[in-house]
Amino acid sequence: MRLAGPLHAINEGLAFVLELIAFAALARWGWASVDATALALLLAVAAPGAAIVLWGAFAAPRARVPLPLAGVLAVKAVVFGAAALALLAVGRPAWALGFAVVVTVNTLLATLDRTARPELPGRVARGS
Repeated sequence: MRLAGPLHAINEGLAFVLELIAFAALARWGWASVDATALALLLAVAAPGAAIVLWGAFAAPRARVPLPLAGVLAVKAVVFGAAALALLAVGRPAWALGFAVVVTVNTLLATLDRTARPELPGRVARGS
């Protein structure tokens, strides 16, 4: 299934926003998970930092380590799943569920769209 030009752009933009929300949710969880300020600050930086490194290495469109689609989707499941669990852990179950549903639909549409598009020279077709 190939998304029309404007829908493709909207879905790609939404994917980027969802990535930022995931990193923010992990930071919020890190800050709220412990009482000690220094440790809370460390977790608030380390949790999203680890997710950003993982994403950049394996799931980004220009990832340093190209993976097959299944591997990219697995990395996305880990990062987005951790973010949904982080939202749940900070007492936001409705946000966690809503985030998980939107991420699932967005990733499904992006994956179907990318697999239907012909590859551009020098680019690897992976989910967004």
